[in-house]
Amino acid sequence: MASLISLVACRLSLVACRLSLVACRLSLVACRLSLVACRLLLVACRLSLVTCYLSLSSWSFMFLDKSIFTTVIDSTPLVSIDLLVQNSQGQFLLGLRNNKPAQGFWFVPGGRVLKNEILDDAFTRLGQQELGVTINRSQAACLGPFEHFYTDSVFGDEVSTHYVVLGYKILLDIDLNALPEQQHNQYRWFSRDEMLSRADVHKRSAWYIK
Repeated sequence: MASLISLVACRLSLVACRLSLVACRLSLVACRLSLVACRLLLVACRLSLVTCYLSLSSWSFMFLDKSIFTTVIDSTPLVSIDLLVQNSQGQFLLGLRNNKPAQGFWFVPGGRVLKNEILDDAFTRLGQQELGVTINRSQAACLGPFEHFYTDSVFGDEVSTHYVVLGYKILLDIDLNALPEQQHNQYRWFSRDEMLSRADVHKRSAWYIK
């Protein structure tokens, strides 16, 4: 009887050892999986840092300081996009401009294309900056190229401005109270007749509906 009990105890001990070995192996697998997860997390962090760096680098190259931008305005045309926004009632969105050129006139939203910026990206960026909405160039109809000449610039009367403008018409119903005020301090919807007849509507905005 004692021998039988001893044999059973040995077998149970062997089973316990085998289970312990399995547990160790499972623990090793868990450690390896944890290591893989840590490595993947590190890769994700590095990719995030690279994305942030590229984003900051691209913006820093696209915008110019005042002295350089003044030289650019004085030396070469600027390429820009104007947005002729029409609502479901057939009215057109104009804003009262804060800055030169065309300061104090009702004008369509728009802005310049930045260095290294493709037109699709410029269109979407200007939609966000000027209208506070996300829009794509595929939603708009191209009205063609236009040339705008001004005797002043955003920095004053000493430098003239020459724009080569790509006009686009897009159908949108927008809440005027939600529009940005960096470039325009007021907004309103104009009928076609108002745009063509009012003296405070800039002629270069009226061009887009003639």
